Amino acid sequence: MRFQDFKSLEERLELMTELSGRFLTRAAKVDEEGSFPFENIADLKETGYTSLTLPKKVGGEGISLYELVRLQECIATGDGPTALSIGWHMGIIQDLGEKNSWKESMFEMICNEVKEGALINNCASEPQTGSPTRGGKPTTSAVKEGDYWIVNGRKTFTTMSPVLDYFNVTATIQESGEVGYFLIPRSTPGVEIQETWDSIAMKGTGSHDLVLTNVKISEEYLVEWFEPGNKGSSGWLLHIPACYLGIAQAAQSYAINFAKDYSPNSIKGSIIDIPTVQQKIGEMELELMKARHFLYSVTKQWDQSNEVERNQMKPELGAVKLAVTNAAIKIVDLAMRVVGARSLSLKNPLQRYYRDVRAGLHNPPMDDMTIMLLAKNAIGNR
Repeated sequence: MRFQDFKSLEERLELMTELSGRFLTRAAKVDEEGSFPFENIADLKETGYTSLTLPKKVGGEGISLYELVRLQECIATGDGPTALSIGWHMGIIQDLGEKNSWKESMFEMICNEVKEGALINNCASEPQTGSPTRGGKPTTSAVKEGDYWIVNGRKTFTTMSPVLDYFNVTATIQESGEVGYFLIPRSTPGVEIQETWDSIAMKGTGSHDLVLTNVKISEEYLVEWFEPGNKGSSGWLLHIPACYLGIAQAAQSYAINFAKDYSPNSIKGSIIDIPTVQQKIGEMELELMKARHFLYSVTKQWDQSNEVERNQMKPELGAVKLAVTNAAIKIVDLAMRVVGARSLSLKNPLQRYYRDVRAGLHNPPMDDMTIMLLAKNAIGNR
């Protein structure tokens, strides 16, 4: 079955739930090996998921942001790294369709490629600049030679690098000092992936280094101008908190099932009947409810807003990411307290959830930047 065969979100969620169950059976092995979930990505491509955010004007489904975060959350209940990885591709395509920031010919080209299964991600992080959201200028350079650009540099955190077909790279133009996005096909000579990803969290994202050595691309592959640290409101980035919300749900579900089954001989029945265990489960449920209501309401607000209104939503978007990610960390911690020392076993999924949710603190936007933005917004409004 393909996602395009269904028109309702409920039916698509049923299909995604089936896929997510498969992903869960593979998650531990990928994490232990530090490998990449090739089978999961192949499943998502074969079922048509990776083209769902293509706009209707190019023959796509044009799903809403709300639909996207619901589906991404469902993926993450099975495997967080798979959700985070594919979320970048899904969101970027949705964002390009909404903002029309590329020339029509280039956008149609990438859309046709996506219909055939191609995957794309932005590549902006560098060792010298840190998070691109803080405004650092890329040291990756682009030099014009006739009708071509010559690009040189190194990018870090190139998520999903083992299977990407296109790298959308930020580079500084040497002559003018301006910064642009350069679309670089994987097959271009001089493109190399160096397998440097050794994080203990989100191991399966394959976020290796991208090395570009005298990469030569046609001038039209400068697809967009970019001002470091000033990308405006980007609703599609809510795929990030959706991922961590899904992991948190998986942690709560595991803790509840464990509590139902675990029956030490010091008590009658199972520990699910102990008030302190129920207290922790209730606290998890409260955090999940608050996180979902916040995430879902803001995504629906985005879907119902015009361009002017969306440009004013940056504080809300940052607040959602901060609130949901930190709630996810709390939920996993509570789940581990229910399960106890067994949660620290390498065979137990909770230790993987614990490591993976902490990665959310380092996805954009950062907590400190969000708090300062909220403060300025509050001061300005008063």
